[in-house]
Amino acid sequence: MPPSKRPEFAIRKTRTRFLGLTMDECIQAFFGGNALVAVIVLGLITVFLFREGSGFFKQNQSNLVVYRTAGLEYVDHLKRQEENHTALTRYLFDLRVRMFKHITEVEGASLAEANQRLMAFDDYSYDFGDTIEPLRGAVYDLSELVTATKTRMLVNEDRLVERQQLRDAGSTGAAAAVETQTIDLVAARQPLMAFKPTYGQLNEQFAVSMRSALAAEAPTMPTEELAARFTRFNELVEQYIDGFPAIEAELAAWDPNRPIPTWKAWTSFITGERWLTASFWQDLYGVLPLLTGSLMVSMVALFIAVPLGVGAAIYVNQLASVREQNIIKPCIEFISAIPSVVLGFFGIAVLGQAIRIISQWDFLSWVPGFPVIERLNALTAGVLLALIAVPTIFTLAEDALQNVPRAFKEASFALGATKLQTIIRIIIPAALSGIISAVLLGFGRVVGETMVVLLCAGNRIAIPDFTEGIAAFTQPVHTMTGIIAQEMGEVVQGGIHYRALFVVGIFLFFIALFINFLAQKIVQRYRISIG
Repeated sequence: MPPSKRPEFAIRKTRTRFLGLTMDECIQAFFGGNALVAVIVLGLITVFLFREGSGFFKQNQSNLVVYRTAGLEYVDHLKRQEENHTALTRYLFDLRVRMFKHITEVEGASLAEANQRLMAFDDYSYDFGDTIEPLRGAVYDLSELVTATKTRMLVNEDRLVERQQLRDAGSTGAAAAVETQTIDLVAARQPLMAFKPTYGQLNEQFAVSMRSALAAEAPTMPTEELAARFTRFNELVEQYIDGFPAIEAELAAWDPNRPIPTWKAWTSFITGERWLTASFWQDLYGVLPLLTGSLMVSMVALFIAVPLGVGAAIYVNQLASVREQNIIKPCIEFISAIPSVVLGFFGIAVLGQAIRIISQWDFLSWVPGFPVIERLNALTAGVLLALIAVPTIFTLAEDALQNVPRAFKEASFALGATKLQTIIRIIIPAALSGIISAVLLGFGRVVGETMVVLLCAGNRIAIPDFTEGIAAFTQPVHTMTGIIAQEMGEVVQGGIHYRALFVVGIFLFFIALFINFLAQKIVQRYRISIG
């Protein structure tokens, strides 16, 4: 057929071909290629994350071996005993502060009069504090010995690694020039072994000294509450002394040659309560305080964001007029456009200080944790994260409500139900799976946030004191995302600290994966239920 007589649709089809593909095929190839690139990039990120973090547990095991072999584990038993005594001394100091406040504010005494009345209590406190000196001196001497041994071991390991690297590079002569030391660990640990029998005698004298301090004339407490606290102090001291035999048994059973099992490198990381790096003593990598901080901040955020997000979604979808919808929806969704670093600065400059000022109001003194001492804490960070989570929860919950079949609503009205009854008993239950998935995705959003928690959570790497109940949420915390952002720029590539941060990232990866998996399962169930 001549070209002039070809059908018009055939000419159009010919013109839309590119490299032998139709326009539909080109569009499909474009989006399919983008999806493939996304999958490849995600795979590379996952491989890189696991590759960099996989070597941590072997390095952590070596770290623990040095910790035990050099004798630091032995001295740490004594250090804990010293730290517990320091905690008792702080208890006395807190008691003095309360007494001073009562004498000056309630009784109206001057500062000089208050200090004069507290001289007997100060003498009592000093005598009790001095009882630790013999143990403190022994701990200091043994610490010097074990840190010197540890330093020699680490230097020797570094030289062995350097020698092996030179051999691998073909520099046999340079490798032979690297000198290593032969460390006599038995001789280095001899002072530790010799201290074991001496430690029992020192503890006996220590217990006698503390009981003598307690038996001295007790200072007079101005109130019954303070007297009860002082009585509690005496009970704590007796409990402290009763724990001496357990420490002696631990030292007697300590064996520097006992091997460190592989599982110990895992459990020390997962259940470890201290994250301590760049320490002259011992680096410790325990993720538990970071995980606790992340969960606490997320709980505060969800506690605020779920009612706000779900409530706003129900109102906009079921009750609001078209004009109200056009105002409310853009305003809520605009929150997600605010950079998280801006919210963090707002928390530092405004919110944290505002919460601390409000907490000092007398009529709010019944609130647990009030007045707030630290303006940057889990509560401040959680309130800001709630703002970040609200748009996610609102949008997804509103979509779930929108997808409820209209027939459900009409049937309820036909049976005589009111609008409120229909919303509570029909619409919300039908959309419940979608709402739950919205909450889970909101949780995934806040648990992965970095800048807000880094700026506003307080960055204290410690498990909060949960004996205070809800007041624990007013204490500073650190999070998994915050520790990665804070410390990644300071570590040596390939070192144990570097790999520990990647393992924290792997923990976050699995948390996000689990949350998204759970949300997808709920969404699938929701779709089946309305299908």
